[in-house]
Amino acid sequence: MPRNRVAIHIDAKEGEQATIKQVTIVGNHAFSESRLRGLFSIGAPDAFSFFTKNDRYSREKLMQGLEKLHNYYLDRGYLNFDVESTQVQVSPDRRFVYITVNVSEGDIYHIQSVGLSGDLVVPKPELEKLVEIKPGEVFSRAKINDTNSAIADKLGDLGYAFANTTPVPKVDEKTHEVALNFAVDPGRKVYIRRIEITGNDKSRDYVVRRQFRQMEGALYDGALIRRSKMRLQQTGFYDKIDTKTVPVPGHPDQLDLDVHVSERPTGSFSIGVGYSNAQGILFNGSISQNNFMGTGNALSFSANVGSLGTAYNLSFTDPYFTPDGVSLGFSLYRNDTNLSILSVAPYQEIDYGGTATLGIPVMQYVYDYMSLGFSDTTINLFANPPAIYQDYVNTFGNTATALTIGNDLTYDSRNSPIFPTKGFYGSLSLKAAVPPAKLRWYKAEIKADYYHPITSWLTGGLSGRYGFINGYGGLSVPFFNNYYLGGPTTLPGYQTYSLGPQVGGYPVGGTRELLFNASLYFPLPGLADNNNFRMSLFMASGWVYGVNADGSSSNNYFPSLGQMRTTAGVGFLWISPMGPLRLSLAVPLNKQPNDLTQPLQFTVGNNF
Repeated sequence: MPRNRVAIHIDAKEGEQATIKQVTIVGNHAFSESRLRGLFSIGAPDAFSFFTKNDRYSREKLMQGLEKLHNYYLDRGYLNFDVESTQVQVSPDRRFVYITVNVSEGDIYHIQSVGLSGDLVVPKPELEKLVEIKPGEVFSRAKINDTNSAIADKLGDLGYAFANTTPVPKVDEKTHEVALNFAVDPGRKVYIRRIEITGNDKSRDYVVRRQFRQMEGALYDGALIRRSKMRLQQTGFYDKIDTKTVPVPGHPDQLDLDVHVSERPTGSFSIGVGYSNAQGILFNGSISQNNFMGTGNALSFSANVGSLGTAYNLSFTDPYFTPDGVSLGFSLYRNDTNLSILSVAPYQEIDYGGTATLGIPVMQYVYDYMSLGFSDTTINLFANPPAIYQDYVNTFGNTATALTIGNDLTYDSRNSPIFPTKGFYGSLSLKAAVPPAKLRWYKAEIKADYYHPITSWLTGGLSGRYGFINGYGGLSVPFFNNYYLGGPTTLPGYQTYSLGPQVGGYPVGGTRELLFNASLYFPLPGLADNNNFRMSLFMASGWVYGVNADGSSSNNYFPSLGQMRTTAGVGFLWISPMGPLRLSLAVPLNKQPNDLTQPLQFTVGNNF
């Protein structure tokens, strides 16, 4: 080329991508080869390889698998385990890869004794309670690491941010026993000088800072920092929260706390257009923002328009109406529904109203919410209505008002409102319609959700709820205030609101509700590190009752087991770029002749 330059052209031919044909482990005796192969994220093709690409060779993933293999044996007492060699061979046509791992297991070692030494700044019995591994047990590096972390956390809660625990093993090769001693070095107490927050491009600084229980200028407290991270996760505004301490030059007793948050989309927008023979053209849309303009306030508006009717709802909540965390919210709504079009019920319902709610923090995980609401409901009956509808109109007239007061006491220790993996949520709700409005009823509900991590990727969940509503002052419960069952949020596999007592062939709901759910939550295979996907296996059972065949109320507070409907299936939730997509495939386990089923159910919306 001119001016002493050289042009270089590279002509590359990729060929076909090589895939892993087989992974072989040699030298194992204590554990099966299939179990050990399961520790590797790469291997021979399987049903999910199209998505996970786990059949593609990667040296980095191979080394990760070998590390997991080494830890697996060390956690089960094989102190002298060793990977002697690793061979990666490519077939002559360069299409397949064969991996062979040669291991030497060695013997199992047990714990002979466990001791604590060093500067024990807390009473020794308190630290001994934190020791996970006991004499006589099989040697386990995982339990040793857990003990190190527990002692460091305990000392960190007392201001010792640089506490260090060093396990010192003394190995007896003849008896295959290990005398273990934990040397504790607490370091010095330190204080937090400043808390620096980064990554909050949308959220204002005070939205993050007000969730912190670790204060600037105060003694370092690991428990308060962990609690602060959990409070940030509970807002639902952030995918990930990272904290790290930075020493202050020239001040060995001071630290700066750097907090980096990764924000998730907190707004959602959905719009839909559809058509059905019963309802004709349907339009629906909603817009919501749980972190409105980065202030932490929640604002939402929804509208649904179709031949079935219209529904509008506007709500706003300020979670920090006062600096002490007292929240204030309100909602306004207007609904016009003609259920006779679907042949579900021969009436039209027009109602509007609003609710104001005041939330007060009581304890660390406990909140109390007090509400005051008003509603105006008009019922227009059509030809040949069931007695339960006609009795309501005869008693209250076509239009009736309700003035409601309520109180919800909640406990929430979940680590996330979207994908919780541990914690408990419980609530006790009391609500009543009081004079001078027309309607008279009182309602009580109790709900509980419990999440517990089973493994690093599997979470178990149990939930239940029970509620009842009664009339008073000689007046009955309005049928539109009844509980209804069926659909993706209660019993998947059954059509929405189709279960429960029927009067004149119409589902009328019930004045009592009982519902249980047991689930196993896990990531989508191959996407364990992605926080936007979750799958579940679930079994749910429930029933609504308390209404007799003639429409009158019954006094039974618990159903017979034969009435309960049970369903089981698989669920999928994806926080997609187009919005949350929920999908469930469920099979009713004890369907009765008149039950309406719907095995596949899904919802979708848009995030922005």
